[in-house]
Amino acid sequence: MKSDTEFVTWFRSVTPHIHASRGKLFVIAFGGEVVEDGKFIELVQDFNLLASLGIRLVLVHGARPQIESRLQAEQLETSYVQDRRVTDAPTLQCVKEAVGKVRVEIEALLSMGLPNSPMANAAIRVASGNFVTARPIGVLEGVDLQYTGEVRRINTTAILDQLGQETVVLLSPLGYSPTGEIFNLTLENTAAEVAIALQADKLIFLVDTPGIQQHTEAGATLLPELTVHQGKALLTAMETTTSRPDEDTRIYLPWALYASEKGVKRAHLVSRHVDGALLLELFTHSGIGSMITRGPLQIIRQARIEDIGAILQLIEPLENTGILVRRSRELLEMEIERFMVVEHDNMIIACAALYPFPDDNACELACLAVHPDYRKAGIGRILIDHLEDQARKQGYRRLFVLTTRTAHWFVERGFSETTPDQLPQQKQNLYNYQRRSKVFVKTI
Repeated sequence: MKSDTEFVTWFRSVTPHIHASRGKLFVIAFGGEVVEDGKFIELVQDFNLLASLGIRLVLVHGARPQIESRLQAEQLETSYVQDRRVTDAPTLQCVKEAVGKVRVEIEALLSMGLPNSPMANAAIRVASGNFVTARPIGVLEGVDLQYTGEVRRINTTAILDQLGQETVVLLSPLGYSPTGEIFNLTLENTAAEVAIALQADKLIFLVDTPGIQQHTEAGATLLPELTVHQGKALLTAMETTTSRPDEDTRIYLPWALYASEKGVKRAHLVSRHVDGALLLELFTHSGIGSMITRGPLQIIRQARIEDIGAILQLIEPLENTGILVRRSRELLEMEIERFMVVEHDNMIIACAALYPFPDDNACELACLAVHPDYRKAGIGRILIDHLEDQARKQGYRRLFVLTTRTAHWFVERGFSETTPDQLPQQKQNLYNYQRRSKVFVKTI
């Protein structure tokens, strides 16, 4: 059980993520297995929590296992072409029955208001309807898929109208044609096209695996972040080696990449088997699954005045232990143009300053600080390399640093120890002989 202090620390850490999510639009897609395995009630509670935080939700459900059960009960055989079910008229009838049953069950669970649970006094309104217009896929690999379709158009106005009334929109994998026909759609096609049409902030697939995994002889490694370029390269590599992608990666990753390219800000693959996986993915910085973005999440940039609070949070623990010289907020404001920061997904995770000494053709590297969660990720090295490159482009030839506790770290990065009398005269005049910092220099 968390102590009061731990609870306060935890709550403060998740608050920025909650604040950033308010008013955003999330499309969350999950297969019929989530409803079938009896654990959907926990997920419903998390949906309620997200809605209560002001997040606009569009839920897209699947029904594959329920459809399979109906087909078996009717003793109907089924076949697939490129992971799409061939839907003839008898199969379509089973699809409609299974999808309708699943949708009603989900609506019922979303309507619960159990005491002493996250659903207590909940008043989630759910809207379903003919929001998706579809067309037939036609013939694939010489096979007519008949009533198997793909998304043609999304009625974004109707969906946004419902979301504006604080209603959760629930979509089934069925589409309707202008002539009144019904088409069997895939969950992933429906979710991706809806997310694109709505320009959703997030598209989240709840899957059976922990996320996107890279398989090697040593085992499987979860990839927490990928750009679209990296995701495409991964799929290509998997297809050209003996390490074939798992089913979830093969089915969902291409649609996540497609949605990201078409304007969806973030796409996620998250395990459906972890209780609270949605909350862990959305409200912790490291997440729990895999996230796809169009470009890199991590950037190095010039610090701004509004970054001072985050910089202070980074450097204060190091000041308290004597690793860094204490700097006031006022001094930081005066010298903010000297600082560079590393920003990861809107969070400042590292900072450092560069102070030029033109008369001595040298620069001082100072106030290097990295968030504890990223100290083993090479962020300090990346930031130093960037500042070193900046100093070199400005015509400086020496980079020096004063440190009391991290001598070996700088030696490993090409710095050599020297004496205080080798510092620029202006810096010598400010040298603190009580602190007795060691001096390291690097020719650049």
